[in-house]
Amino acid sequence: MRDDPSPLNPLPPFALVLFLVIIGVEATFSLGARGLVGGPGAVGWRAGAIEDYGFHTEILRWMIETGQYPVEHVRRLVTYAFVHGSFTHALFAGVLLLALGKFLSGTFRHWAVLVLFAISTVAGAVAYAALPGQQPWLIGAFPGVYGLIGGFTYVMWLRLGQLGANQARAFTLIGVLMGLQLVFALLFGAAPTWVADVTGFAAGFVASVPLIPGGWARLVARLRHE
Repeated sequence: MRDDPSPLNPLPPFALVLFLVIIGVEATFSLGARGLVGGPGAVGWRAGAIEDYGFHTEILRWMIETGQYPVEHVRRLVTYAFVHGSFTHALFAGVLLLALGKFLSGTFRHWAVLVLFAISTVAGAVAYAALPGQQPWLIGAFPGVYGLIGGFTYVMWLRLGQLGANQARAFTLIGVLMGLQLVFALLFGAAPTWVADVTGFAAGFVASVPLIPGGWARLVARLRHE
């Protein structure tokens, strides 16, 4: 971790940019759906964006089977994170992104927050594509946000270890979130997108090892101590 942590962590520029893009895209869709911008055709902007930038399992399977990887399809592994199903969906993801980015800026370098988000976003899409059968479109920033939660969990895991406390407590947040997803699934039906979220978390946790300053050395020292 950094040697000069500040009680008031600066907001990583990349996190702010990601937030503004997410909210900007969603604001365009919402205003268009209400007929405030873009004319009559704007009503279909969201659906069109999902088809053009969302991620679908069949597209990745087609690329693997044919050995063809056109840019307009490869980019979907990342661009799906910027298309959401509703304003609430986008706002919740954006607020979590800002909060987690601000926390992680006290430990990670600012660019590492973007890398962590990107790795988790891609990993979530790949895991989603591995599900059997044809799945719905995957959209939204949550796999990437869960990757930041993975980074948060890794930081807490290290801190609890330094204090000699129970490191399992570091997984409290992800446990609560998964519990909430289970409750919603029981009440309103399960969606397979949780696979992308969990994979994003796992990818973020693992990627934090090399991304955190001194991460490899700290992990090796901890394992030797155990």
